[in-house]
Amino acid sequence: MHVSERGSFTGGAAAARMPQSVASRRIAALEQHFGERLFDRSSRRATLTPFGRSMLPSAKRLVRLAEDMEHEAERAKLSPLRLAVPDICATHDLARLAAVARRHDVYLDFQPAGPAERAELVRSYEVRAALTAVPATEAVWSVPLGLAAATPPRASAISLESLRVGRADRARWRRIWVQPEDDVPHVRDRITRARDAVGLLPAQVAVATALTTAAAEVLSSTDLLLCSAKQAEQLALHWRPVGGVELVRGFAVSANSRDDAERVRTRLWPDIADCLGAQPSSVAAR
Repeated sequence: MHVSERGSFTGGAAAARMPQSVASRRIAALEQHFGERLFDRSSRRATLTPFGRSMLPSAKRLVRLAEDMEHEAERAKLSPLRLAVPDICATHDLARLAAVARRHDVYLDFQPAGPAERAELVRSYEVRAALTAVPATEAVWSVPLGLAAATPPRASAISLESLRVGRADRARWRRIWVQPEDDVPHVRDRITRARDAVGLLPAQVAVATALTTAAAEVLSSTDLLLCSAKQAEQLALHWRPVGGVELVRGFAVSANSRDDAERVRTRLWPDIADCLGAQPSSVAAR
């Protein structure tokens, strides 16, 4: 088409942004395919043959279709990938993750939600992917959990036995607050079993309705918050690991499309790890 408009193979090739030799080979291949000459080469100017003029309208339609397809491909690349994330993720961490993702041609649109809701959002196709809560053995990202207090604990680790109280001290017992993000069996049941094993009162492990509620209780008392070190820092609390009990918040990618899952997991896992306050587990390297 460009050759016919400019009357030369050199000018047409330049308009199409390709070497003249490539344009000549492509036209020759088309002529061989159709079994007819498209251009009359008997003069210095490249002019269409009658057959070439008959084919020109179809060629123009194909060019327009190709340009439309290129445009749609670019739009598809820019289409946001809606990702359900833990509602404990800080805004500045998510903004940083979104900025990094764009450098990988991934445009994220976040949907903060709790653990059960994130899994449901994927099942109902309301999001394309989600960071779901899983046991540590299945995790792509693993977040060690510990206990945080308003004042710095003296010990390098907090043992649950140290929270045990006698009958005379029951008015001063300390609670461990479990936030909604950790109200999942692989975390909640483990801390509950540890509570019972050392003889704490049932009420000494409590599930909060919201992280804000739990943090307020800890900031105004001697209670403790079960959380990650990153969360404790954001809340101005003093974090210590739990002695003798390994508690881990695990995350994996759930998506309805394998391509979406791989894009999130392989292109973004270091940055998601930073957002979650996690260390990537061995599963991420599989």
